[in-house]
Amino acid sequence: MKLSVTGRATAAAVVAAVTLLTTGSIAGAAPARVAAAPDLPVANIKAHLAQLQSIATANGGNRAHGRTGYKASLDYIKAKLDAAGFTTTIQQFTSGGRTGYNLIADWPGGDTGQVVMAGSHLDSVTAGPGINDNGSGSAAVLETALAVSRAQYQPTKHLRFAWWGAEELGMVGSRYYVNSLATGDRSRISGYLNFDMIGSPNPGYFVYDDDPAIEKTFQTYFAGIGVATEIETEGDGRSDHAPFDSAGIPVGGLFSGADYIKTAAQAAKWGGTAGLAFDRCYHASCDTTSNINDTALNRNGDALAYAVWELSF
Repeated sequence: MKLSVTGRATAAAVVAAVTLLTTGSIAGAAPARVAAAPDLPVANIKAHLAQLQSIATANGGNRAHGRTGYKASLDYIKAKLDAAGFTTTIQQFTSGGRTGYNLIADWPGGDTGQVVMAGSHLDSVTAGPGINDNGSGSAAVLETALAVSRAQYQPTKHLRFAWWGAEELGMVGSRYYVNSLATGDRSRISGYLNFDMIGSPNPGYFVYDDDPAIEKTFQTYFAGIGVATEIETEGDGRSDHAPFDSAGIPVGGLFSGADYIKTAAQAAKWGGTAGLAFDRCYHASCDTTSNINDTALNRNGDALAYAVWELSF
């Protein structure tokens, strides 16, 4: 989010105060610092969403597992990452008689014994283009990766980004990835950050309450911009962090709400409309580029980048 000068100063002051008092507990973490994460241009994230919408429109209205729209979405993201200097790998699997794909992107450098991952599922349901679920997370993870490249960021830890296939069928792609890892490779992942639906049109600001250090990192960011958060419960265990968590890997993430109803207390805290779902177009054909709240997308995107910078230092 583009903070005002006052907002940026406030955020920096809050982070500085926290870092003087705490150190990261994420596996292998060094003492925390004031983050130098970039402000992600929300226009860039929305441009990626426009591309995903165009892909869906040209491919039967969706980007679902095993459909041409999914593969075209993956090809779009891979091309961006290859041009930015990432080492990309496509992992292939089969589910429901259809071929699925995961896309993994590694940024050169950093300690490969301490890997910080950020990921999102790239597939939609067959009913619609899936722009909030989960183009929003996929686009923000992509823009964060591109920001790493633009900054030529050289973190202490190794950075890895991932886009999962067949999440809508039960986290098939991410489970395949985790199950394919040797035990030693699992232990090298210091943390996995998941972003599934972060631009809901009637948004909330939910933080996963899994690994305490990751949770605290997100809470610190939002406190710095004056946005209250709540613990995420609606999608607990229903997204791609679940296979990582089951394997003993520290996980965390952000969520702006799906088909649960926003309460009056939440509307008073965050704005929006009480009595309506956080996303009335959840798993529906109306989950298009019109189904995005720019403010939520902006804030969550910047929180994503902040966490990647902070936890990989």
